[in-house]
Amino acid sequence: MMQKSSVPQKIIVNLDGPDGNAFYLIGLARQLCKSAKHLNLDGDAVEAEMREGDYIRLLLTFEKYFGQIVALETDNESYLEAFGIIA
Repeated sequence: MMQKSSVPQKIIVNLDGPDGNAFYLIGLARQLCKSAKHLNLDGDAVEAEMREGDYIRLLLTFEKYFGQIVALETDNESYLEAFGIIA
């Protein structure tokens, strides 16, 4: 049976919950590097870049590579400031 293709939904990660820890995000990044072949990313290189700085740097790096397929959600003002959402 033919059907209209659906628009892919973004993966939602709540940074204020258990999925917001650095180890989960690094693991998710590795999974996405393997499964999203169209991104053509090296999981080792992405992980190394994510580990280069503090947690904010990790979030910014994650967003840079996976922002088109993953939505990061939070109420944390310092995270929102880092992303330029609030001043």
